[in-house]
Amino acid sequence: MSASLCEAAEHKGYSHDLCSYALTDIGSSFTGKGPIGKLPRPDFLVCGNNICGTVIKWYEIQARAFNVPVFFFDTPFIHDEIQEHTLNYVQNQMKEYIMFLENQLKRPFPEKRFQEVCSRSFETITLWKEILDMPRHHPAPLAAFDAFIHMAPIVTLRGTRWAVRYYRKLKREMEERVKKGVGAFAREEIRLIWDNIPIWYDIRNLSKILSSQGAVLVADTYTSAWALDQLDLAQTLMNGLARAYATIHLNRGLDYKIRKIANLIEMYGAHGFIMHSNRSCKPYSLGQLDLKREVTRLTGKPGLMIEADHTDSRSYAPKQVEKQIQIFLDIIKTKDKVTG
Repeated sequence: MSASLCEAAEHKGYSHDLCSYALTDIGSSFTGKGPIGKLPRPDFLVCGNNICGTVIKWYEIQARAFNVPVFFFDTPFIHDEIQEHTLNYVQNQMKEYIMFLENQLKRPFPEKRFQEVCSRSFETITLWKEILDMPRHHPAPLAAFDAFIHMAPIVTLRGTRWAVRYYRKLKREMEERVKKGVGAFAREEIRLIWDNIPIWYDIRNLSKILSSQGAVLVADTYTSAWALDQLDLAQTLMNGLARAYATIHLNRGLDYKIRKIANLIEMYGAHGFIMHSNRSCKPYSLGQLDLKREVTRLTGKPGLMIEADHTDSRSYAPKQVEKQIQIFLDIIKTKDKVTG
Protein backbone atom coordinates (compact mmCIF):
# COMPACT_ATOMS: atom_id res chain seq x y z
CA MET A 1 0.00 0.00 0.00
CA SER A 2 3.03 2.27 0.31
CA ALA A 3 2.84 3.96 -3.10
CA SER A 4 -0.75 5.15 -2.58
CA LEU A 5 0.01 6.30 1.00
CA CYS A 6 3.09 8.22 -0.22
CA GLU A 7 0.90 9.89 -2.84
CA ALA A 8 -1.59 10.89 -0.14
CA ALA A 9 1.21 12.61 1.81
CA GLU A 10 2.50 14.29 -1.36
CA HIS A 11 -0.98 15.68 -2.09
CA LYS A 12 -0.75 17.40 1.29
CA GLY A 13 2.48 19.12 0.21
CA TYR A 14 5.17 16.69 1.39
CA SER A 15 8.03 16.20 -1.07
CA HIS A 16 8.44 13.02 -3.10
CA ASP A 17 12.14 13.19 -2.14
CA LEU A 18 11.43 12.45 1.52
CA CYS A 19 12.02 8.99 3.00
CA SER A 20 9.19 6.73 1.85
CA TYR A 21 8.89 5.27 5.35
CA ALA A 22 8.04 8.76 6.60
CA LEU A 23 5.69 9.46 3.67
CA THR A 24 3.93 6.13 4.19
CA ASP A 25 3.37 6.85 7.88
CA ILE A 26 2.23 10.42 7.30
CA GLY A 27 -0.06 9.29 4.44
CA SER A 28 -1.55 6.60 6.68
CA SER A 29 -2.28 9.22 9.35
CA PHE A 30 -4.04 11.45 6.82
CA THR A 31 -6.12 8.71 5.21
CA GLY A 32 -6.66 6.31 8.14
CA LYS A 33 -5.59 3.50 5.79
CA GLY A 34 -2.91 0.81 6.17
CA PRO A 35 -2.49 -2.98 5.98
CA ILE A 36 -4.00 -3.27 9.48
CA GLY A 37 -5.80 0.06 9.46
CA LYS A 38 -4.67 3.28 11.08
CA LEU A 39 -2.16 3.12 13.94
CA PRO A 40 -3.65 3.96 17.36
CA ARG A 41 -3.21 7.45 18.77
CA PRO A 42 0.01 7.60 20.84
CA ASP A 43 0.30 9.00 24.38
CA PHE A 44 3.79 10.25 23.47
CA LEU A 45 6.41 9.67 20.78
CA VAL A 46 10.08 8.64 20.99
CA CYS A 47 12.67 8.73 18.23
CA GLY A 48 16.43 8.45 17.88
CA ASN A 49 18.66 9.98 15.20
CA ASN A 50 21.31 7.22 15.13
CA ILE A 51 19.75 6.03 11.85
CA CYS A 52 19.03 9.37 10.16
CA GLY A 53 18.00 12.97 10.67
CA THR A 54 14.65 12.65 8.89
CA VAL A 55 13.06 11.01 11.94
CA ILE A 56 13.45 14.26 13.90
CA LYS A 57 11.15 16.29 11.60
CA TRP A 58 8.94 13.26 10.88
CA TYR A 59 8.17 12.71 14.57
CA GLU A 60 7.93 16.43 15.23
CA ILE A 61 5.20 16.61 12.55
CA GLN A 62 3.33 13.66 14.07
CA ALA A 63 3.69 15.04 17.62
CA ARG A 64 2.00 18.26 16.43
CA ALA A 65 -0.69 16.32 14.56
CA PHE A 66 -1.53 14.19 17.61
CA ASN A 67 -0.82 17.00 20.10
CA VAL A 68 1.43 14.76 22.23
CA PRO A 69 4.95 15.19 23.65
CA VAL A 70 7.97 13.78 21.81
CA PHE A 71 11.42 12.77 23.10
CA PHE A 72 14.43 13.04 20.79
CA PHE A 73 17.27 10.66 21.63
CA ASP A 74 20.38 12.31 20.18
CA THR A 75 23.49 10.31 19.21
CA PRO A 76 26.43 12.17 17.64
CA PHE A 77 27.82 10.73 14.40
CA ILE A 78 30.87 8.50 14.97
CA HIS A 79 33.45 9.31 12.28
CA ASP A 80 36.19 7.04 13.61
CA GLU A 81 36.27 5.49 17.09
CA ILE A 82 33.82 6.52 19.79
CA GLN A 83 35.28 9.02 22.27
CA GLU A 84 34.68 9.00 26.03
CA HIS A 85 32.94 12.37 25.95
CA THR A 86 30.55 11.06 23.26
CA LEU A 87 29.80 7.99 25.35
CA ASN A 88 29.09 10.19 28.38
CA TYR A 89 26.80 12.39 26.29
CA VAL A 90 24.75 9.40 25.07
CA GLN A 91 24.51 8.01 28.62
CA ASN A 92 23.19 11.38 29.76
CA GLN A 93 20.61 11.21 26.98
CA MET A 94 19.48 7.87 28.42
CA LYS A 95 19.13 9.38 31.88
CA GLU A 96 17.03 12.21 30.42
CA TYR A 97 14.90 9.62 28.62
CA ILE A 98 14.24 7.79 31.90
CA MET A 99 13.19 11.08 33.49
CA PHE A 100 10.87 11.72 30.51
CA LEU A 101 9.28 8.27 30.93
CA GLU A 102 8.82 8.72 34.67
CA ASN A 103 7.16 12.07 34.05
CA GLN A 104 4.84 10.75 31.31
CA LEU A 105 3.88 7.53 33.10
CA LYS A 106 3.71 8.98 36.63
CA ARG A 107 5.66 6.13 38.19
CA PRO A 108 9.33 5.36 39.00
CA PHE A 109 11.61 3.59 36.53
CA PRO A 110 11.53 -0.19 37.26
CA GLU A 111 15.26 -0.96 37.51
CA LYS A 112 14.80 -4.69 38.14
CA ARG A 113 12.50 -5.16 35.13
CA PHE A 114 14.88 -3.09 33.02
CA GLN A 115 17.70 -5.51 33.86
CA GLU A 116 15.50 -8.52 33.05
CA VAL A 117 14.50 -7.07 29.68
CA CYS A 118 18.14 -6.22 28.88
CA SER A 119 19.16 -9.78 29.76
CA ARG A 120 16.55 -11.22 27.40
CA SER A 121 17.56 -8.70 24.73
CA PHE A 122 21.18 -9.79 25.04
CA GLU A 123 20.19 -13.46 24.67
CA THR A 124 18.05 -12.63 21.61
CA ILE A 125 20.90 -10.65 20.03
CA THR A 126 23.37 -13.49 20.68
CA LEU A 127 21.02 -16.01 19.04
CA TRP A 128 20.50 -13.66 16.06
CA LYS A 129 24.28 -13.33 15.59
CA GLU A 130 24.66 -17.12 15.64
CA ILE A 131 21.85 -17.52 13.09
CA LEU A 132 23.38 -14.92 10.77
CA ASP A 133 26.71 -16.78 11.04
CA MET A 134 25.14 -20.00 9.71
CA PRO A 135 25.41 -19.04 6.00
CA ARG A 136 29.20 -19.22 6.37
CA HIS A 137 28.61 -22.95 5.80
CA HIS A 138 28.44 -24.34 2.26
CA PRO A 139 25.70 -24.55 1.15
CA ALA A 140 24.23 -21.63 3.08
CA PRO A 141 21.16 -22.84 5.04
CA LEU A 142 19.74 -19.31 5.17
CA ALA A 143 19.64 -16.57 2.53
CA ALA A 144 19.54 -12.84 3.29
CA PHE A 145 15.99 -12.88 1.88
CA ASP A 146 15.05 -15.21 4.75
CA ALA A 147 16.86 -13.01 7.26
CA PHE A 148 14.91 -9.96 6.02
CA ILE A 149 11.71 -11.74 7.16
CA HIS A 150 13.07 -13.38 10.31
CA MET A 151 14.43 -10.04 11.55
CA ALA A 152 10.93 -8.91 12.60
CA PRO A 153 11.22 -10.13 16.24
CA ILE A 154 14.72 -8.69 16.73
CA VAL A 155 13.36 -5.29 15.65
CA THR A 156 10.04 -5.21 17.48
CA LEU A 157 10.13 -7.82 20.28
CA ARG A 158 13.80 -7.95 21.26
CA GLY A 159 13.34 -7.96 25.06
CA THR A 160 10.56 -10.56 25.18
CA ARG A 161 10.57 -14.26 26.06
CA TRP A 162 8.69 -14.88 22.81
CA ALA A 163 11.65 -13.58 20.75
CA VAL A 164 14.10 -15.79 22.66
CA ARG A 165 11.94 -18.87 21.97
CA TYR A 166 11.54 -17.90 18.31
CA TYR A 167 15.28 -17.62 17.67
CA ARG A 168 16.15 -20.75 19.65
CA LYS A 169 13.77 -22.66 17.39
CA LEU A 170 15.12 -20.99 14.23
CA LYS A 171 18.71 -21.73 15.28
CA ARG A 172 17.90 -25.42 15.82
CA GLU A 173 16.34 -25.57 12.36
CA MET A 174 19.41 -23.95 10.79
CA GLU A 175 21.76 -26.36 12.62
CA GLU A 176 19.73 -29.29 11.31
CA ARG A 177 19.96 -27.92 7.76
CA VAL A 178 23.73 -27.54 8.09
CA LYS A 179 24.02 -31.12 9.38
CA LYS A 180 22.02 -32.45 6.42
CA GLY A 181 23.70 -30.15 3.88
CA VAL A 182 20.42 -28.47 2.94
CA GLY A 183 20.87 -25.05 1.33
CA ALA A 184 18.57 -22.05 1.18
CA PHE A 185 18.32 -22.67 -2.58
CA ALA A 186 18.48 -25.98 -4.44
CA ARG A 187 21.62 -24.83 -6.24
CA GLU A 188 24.47 -22.69 -4.89
CA GLU A 189 27.20 -21.59 -7.29
CA ILE A 190 27.58 -17.88 -6.54
CA ARG A 191 27.64 -16.27 -3.07
CA LEU A 192 26.79 -12.58 -2.75
CA ILE A 193 26.59 -9.83 -0.10
CA TRP A 194 23.72 -7.28 -0.03
CA ASP A 195 24.11 -3.64 1.05
CA ASN A 196 21.25 -1.35 2.15
CA ILE A 197 17.60 -1.85 3.06
CA PRO A 198 15.79 -4.57 1.08
CA ILE A 199 13.51 -3.68 -1.81
CA TRP A 200 10.63 -4.93 0.29
CA TYR A 201 7.96 -5.23 -2.41
CA ASP A 202 10.23 -7.21 -4.77
CA ILE A 203 11.91 -9.70 -2.42
CA ARG A 204 10.11 -12.69 -3.93
CA ASN A 205 10.93 -11.73 -7.52
CA LEU A 206 14.62 -10.99 -6.77
CA SER A 207 14.91 -14.25 -4.84
CA LYS A 208 13.56 -16.20 -7.81
CA ILE A 209 15.93 -14.45 -10.24
CA LEU A 210 18.99 -15.21 -8.13
CA SER A 211 17.98 -18.78 -7.25
CA SER A 212 17.41 -19.61 -10.93
CA GLN A 213 21.08 -18.71 -11.50
CA GLY A 214 22.39 -20.55 -8.44
CA ALA A 215 23.19 -17.26 -6.71
CA VAL A 216 22.60 -16.86 -2.96
CA LEU A 217 22.73 -13.71 -0.83
CA VAL A 218 24.65 -15.14 2.14
CA ALA A 219 24.96 -11.96 4.24
CA ASP A 220 23.99 -8.28 4.31
CA THR A 221 24.74 -5.02 6.09
CA TYR A 222 21.12 -4.48 7.13
CA THR A 223 20.08 -7.42 9.33
CA SER A 224 23.52 -7.52 10.97
CA ALA A 225 22.85 -4.01 12.34
CA TRP A 226 20.58 -5.65 14.93
CA ALA A 227 23.40 -7.91 16.09
CA LEU A 228 24.84 -4.91 17.99
CA ASP A 229 28.53 -5.89 17.91
CA GLN A 230 29.41 -3.30 20.55
CA LEU A 231 26.96 -4.59 23.18
CA ASP A 232 28.96 -5.70 26.23
CA LEU A 233 27.03 -6.49 29.40
CA ALA A 234 30.30 -6.80 31.34
CA GLN A 235 30.12 -3.00 31.42
CA THR A 236 27.37 -1.16 33.26
CA LEU A 237 24.08 -1.50 31.37
CA MET A 238 23.91 2.20 30.54
CA ASN A 239 27.48 2.23 29.29
CA GLY A 240 26.96 -0.88 27.17
CA LEU A 241 23.70 0.34 25.68
CA ALA A 242 25.07 3.82 24.99
CA ARG A 243 28.03 2.31 23.12
CA ALA A 244 25.77 -0.06 21.17
CA TYR A 245 23.26 2.57 20.06
CA ALA A 246 25.93 5.11 19.11
CA THR A 247 27.97 2.71 16.99
CA ILE A 248 25.34 1.09 14.76
CA HIS A 249 26.05 0.81 11.03
CA LEU A 250 24.28 3.99 9.88
CA ASN A 251 25.93 6.13 12.55
CA ARG A 252 29.46 5.28 11.38
CA GLY A 253 31.79 6.76 8.77
CA LEU A 254 32.65 5.43 5.31
CA ASP A 255 35.88 3.70 6.43
CA TYR A 256 33.91 1.54 8.87
CA LYS A 257 31.39 0.57 6.16
CA ILE A 258 34.18 -0.32 3.72
CA ARG A 259 35.80 -2.58 6.32
CA LYS A 260 32.44 -4.16 7.19
CA ILE A 261 31.56 -5.17 3.62
CA ALA A 262 35.13 -6.33 2.91
CA ASN A 263 35.03 -8.45 6.08
CA LEU A 264 31.65 -9.93 5.13
CA ILE A 265 33.01 -10.91 1.71
CA GLU A 266 35.98 -12.65 3.31
CA MET A 267 34.04 -14.31 6.16
CA TYR A 268 31.27 -15.68 3.93
CA GLY A 269 33.41 -16.52 0.89
CA ALA A 270 31.41 -14.22 -1.38
CA HIS A 271 32.08 -13.83 -5.10
CA GLY A 272 30.67 -10.29 -5.27
CA PHE A 273 28.23 -7.82 -3.76
CA ILE A 274 25.01 -6.03 -4.72
CA MET A 275 24.36 -2.47 -3.51
CA HIS A 276 20.86 -1.03 -3.41
CA SER A 277 21.17 2.66 -4.23
CA ASN A 278 18.11 3.65 -2.23
CA ARG A 279 16.47 6.87 -3.44
CA SER A 280 14.68 7.28 -0.16
CA CYS A 281 17.44 6.57 2.36
CA LYS A 282 20.19 9.13 1.89
CA PRO A 283 22.24 8.16 4.99
CA TYR A 284 22.47 4.54 3.81
CA SER A 285 23.18 5.39 0.16
CA LEU A 286 25.54 8.36 0.51
CA GLY A 287 29.07 7.40 -0.53
CA GLN A 288 28.13 4.10 -2.15
CA LEU A 289 30.18 4.80 -5.30
CA ASP A 290 33.30 5.28 -3.17
CA LEU A 291 32.29 2.28 -1.08
CA LYS A 292 31.90 0.08 -4.15
CA ARG A 293 35.25 1.14 -5.60
CA GLU A 294 37.17 0.64 -2.34
CA VAL A 295 35.62 -2.75 -1.51
CA THR A 296 36.49 -4.03 -4.98
CA ARG A 297 40.05 -2.68 -4.62
CA LEU A 298 40.49 -4.39 -1.25
CA THR A 299 38.85 -7.72 -2.11
CA GLY A 300 39.11 -8.03 -5.88
CA LYS A 301 35.39 -8.86 -5.94
CA PRO A 302 33.00 -7.06 -8.33
CA GLY A 303 30.04 -5.00 -7.17
CA LEU A 304 26.71 -4.11 -8.78
CA MET A 305 24.67 -1.02 -7.92
CA ILE A 306 20.93 -1.14 -8.59
CA GLU A 307 18.56 1.81 -8.18
CA ALA A 308 15.26 1.53 -6.31
CA ASP A 309 13.39 2.65 -3.21
CA HIS A 310 12.89 0.46 -0.17
CA THR A 311 9.12 1.04 0.02
CA ASP A 312 7.88 3.17 -2.89
CA SER A 313 7.57 0.98 -5.99
CA ARG A 314 7.04 4.04 -8.22
CA SER A 315 10.82 4.57 -8.19
CA TYR A 316 11.70 1.09 -9.43
CA ALA A 317 12.19 -0.42 -12.88
CA PRO A 318 12.19 -4.21 -12.25
CA LYS A 319 13.00 -5.27 -15.83
CA GLN A 320 16.04 -3.00 -15.91
CA VAL A 321 17.26 -4.37 -12.56
CA GLU A 322 16.70 -7.97 -13.69
CA LYS A 323 18.85 -7.31 -16.75
CA GLN A 324 21.60 -5.71 -14.64
CA ILE A 325 21.65 -8.70 -12.29
CA GLN A 326 21.84 -11.17 -15.17
CA ILE A 327 24.82 -9.35 -16.72
CA PHE A 328 26.52 -9.10 -13.30
CA LEU A 329 26.13 -12.84 -12.63
CA ASP A 330 27.47 -13.63 -16.13
CA ILE A 331 30.56 -11.52 -15.36
CA ILE A 332 31.16 -13.44 -12.11
CA LYS A 333 30.71 -16.81 -13.87
CA THR A 334 33.11 -15.79 -16.65
CA LYS A 335 35.66 -14.51 -14.13
CA ASP A 336 35.49 -17.74 -12.15
CA LYS A 337 36.04 -19.81 -15.31
CA VAL A 338 39.11 -17.72 -16.21
CA THR A 339 40.62 -17.84 -12.68
CA GLY A 340 39.56 -21.49 -12.24
